Amino acid sequence: MTSPSPATDPPPSPAAPPAPSFGEALRYWWRLGWISFGGPAGQIALMHEELVERKRWISEGRFLHALNYCMVLPGPEAQQLATYIGWLMHRSWGGVVAGGLFVLPSLFILVALSWVYMAWGQVPAVAGLFYGIKPAVTALVVHAAWRVGSRTLKNAWLWAIAAAAFVAIFAAEVPFPLIVLAAGALGALGGRLAPQHFRAGGSHGGKHAGAGPAVIDDHTPVPPHARFRWGRFWRVLGLFLGLWLVVLGGLVAVFGWQGTLTQMGWFFTKAALLTFGGAYAVLPYVYQGAVDHYQWLTATQMIDGLALGETTPGPLIMVVAFVGFVGGWNQVLFGPEHTLLAGAVAATVVTFFTFLPSFLFILLGAPFIETTHGQLRFTAPLTGITAAVVGVIVNLAVFFAWHVLWPQGWAGRFEWAAALIGVGAAIALFRFKAGVIPVIAGAAVAGLVWSLGLAPRLAG
Repeated sequence: MTSPSPATDPPPSPAAPPAPSFGEALRYWWRLGWISFGGPAGQIALMHEELVERKRWISEGRFLHALNYCMVLPGPEAQQLATYIGWLMHRSWGGVVAGGLFVLPSLFILVALSWVYMAWGQVPAVAGLFYGIKPAVTALVVHAAWRVGSRTLKNAWLWAIAAAAFVAIFAAEVPFPLIVLAAGALGALGGRLAPQHFRAGGSHGGKHAGAGPAVIDDHTPVPPHARFRWGRFWRVLGLFLGLWLVVLGGLVAVFGWQGTLTQMGWFFTKAALLTFGGAYAVLPYVYQGAVDHYQWLTATQMIDGLALGETTPGPLIMVVAFVGFVGGWNQVLFGPEHTLLAGAVAATVVTFFTFLPSFLFILLGAPFIETTHGQLRFTAPLTGITAAVVGVIVNLAVFFAWHVLWPQGWAGRFEWAAALIGVGAAIALFRFKAGVIPVIAGAAVAGLVWSLGLAPRLAG
């Protein structure tokens, strides 16, 4: 018997990679926490590249399904997405580890930088590094918008939603929650009128050309631990409420209700629960409370903290750790000889209360979201929301570019050196497919060279 001709044999179908162990996943989440620059858009793109395209731990469809849910929640969507995927792969502890390691490196770095900032003030070398990093972050956000948009906006319907979202938030200053609600309603309507255009990934909803079968693929059954059960729902809710009450109650017992740490815990709990739309939607509320009402820090310190938050890994909302540190330092919580300890404790307290709700939302709601996978009546609104988020990311890129290139406003000087650094970073990302760390490092060096070398001569 002759063997079939190679020309007529079907190509062998690639196999899914082996499921990662808990230790392998832990090492990945730890590494991600140290390199997750670029804000939520850059962080989501980084996870997509690693988890969907390279490691193939999760498929495009399941990744976007989880992302859609995280986009409608208050809090940092990239950290919540990491928590969701960690939970889906390795149960509740997997989610806690993934979400926690997404935050901890940023907390360590911000405590150290905040200490340098408060102890020694502005250092020219550090300012030069920031000068170069900021335009690189802008390029990272633009690149992330392109990556997410190229995978999401597969037809004219979704392009129209993205464009409308950009106009709404950029020109009309429509609040982000209203944009989410409108996009979800349009997605639900589109799912009825043109269902082929509102499936996950758009009308051409196949896998990305470079990705094969994943550990958690589009048609992988929902694992037993991810199935929704009312008993588990109430247990998780009770556990988180109890944890919140124990920690806040402990602060009340030690420092009193009016104590600085107690008020920080209460204020940042409200900030985490009542504000939607990412860090830039939260910051006005934080500014009003921390600067105007409680006077934990000055307006100038708040702006400097935002610069630190933009240039460190982790969620941009980690700027609240800087707010906590400076507030603890300024309030001299443990005496004048222990200002570093006061700042570090306050930063930790603020971080705990800011991120606790994010873990609750995922561990409580993700099982229900998993049961809706593949059901168009649930996924179509989320597809509309994802399209709108692309427009919001573009608006974030415009916001960054404006503040980097015209830091004193349109009437001020155009920062052509920052523009050149940003263009170079964009070329490295788009043309040469450079990684985040080399781009950030190269831009930081360029900013340092400009700030300490050319700038003084020009000023003279």
